[in-house]
Amino acid sequence: MRVLALMATIALVLVAGAQATVRRGWLAGLVTRGPITPVCVAEQPCDEPAKDVTLLFSHNDRVVGRVVTDEQGRYRLRLSAGLYAVRRPAAASIDRKLEPNRVRVYAGRLTQVDFSIDTGIR
Repeated sequence: MRVLALMATIALVLVAGAQATVRRGWLAGLVTRGPITPVCVAEQPCDEPAKDVTLLFSHNDRVVGRVVTDEQGRYRLRLSAGLYAVRRPAAASIDRKLEPNRVRVYAGRLTQVDFSIDTGIR
């Protein structure tokens, strides 16, 4: 009887611990901005890495993650598994559009997501 009670207690502790564990994953990638000139010329880049860009990640209309790109436009962020809306801070309205604007984070995995910022230069 004691063995059965001990096993039941251990099972309850394991289940409670599993429920309390937040499953998280990583997002990483490159953020570029472009076009950087009104006319793109062959063999010259039409976009560039977006350094020092802030990305905000929201879940249920609440910002739950924030990351700033490095000098090469790269970012890396750890979030709970789920679907997130992605945007720039309101003060960054000089750039027109961020694509994609939704991403999914998978538990226990690194997901590569590259973002593109449309500068509106035409």
